[in-house]
Amino acid sequence: MAEYFLLLRRDLTGSLPAPQWPPQTQLDHYHDALAPAIHAVLRMTQDQGGGRVAGLEQWRRQFITDAEFDPTLCLVASNAEGILGVAQCWTSAFIKNLSVHPCAQGQGLGRALLLHAFHVFKQRGEPYVDLKVRETNLRARQLYESAGMRFVLRDVIAEH
Repeated sequence: MAEYFLLLRRDLTGSLPAPQWPPQTQLDHYHDALAPAIHAVLRMTQDQGGGRVAGLEQWRRQFITDAEFDPTLCLVASNAEGILGVAQCWTSAFIKNLSVHPCAQGQGLGRALLLHAFHVFKQRGEPYVDLKVRETNLRARQLYESAGMRFVLRDVIAEH
């Protein structure tokens, strides 16, 4: 049976709500020392989104050598306990991954990361931002739609 993804888009030309961060949350961006912890959060949440995250070294190599890689577009939320969430974005105004550690889910961190990514792309002069989500990932779809993302297209997920 075919699986589908939805391409969702957020118009950035109007006003955007400010992110509301959970208490004691700090925001950073990718640097190599954080790579193992970022990778761990992405791997931990891959089953929820249905994606596949390669092993650490392969992931790091693919990530930092991608033509659309910009370390300032890999948004990392943490607290004293460690990394809680990651929004991995590309220079093409595309949110590649949005992952929140299971211990921090349901506290508004995913929404705050999403809204912060919107602001970052707006500041870069982008008119909109896109992402893909599995059609069956209702929890993520609800988050994205509540943040103003709208349906653009539905397509089959390619087999690997």
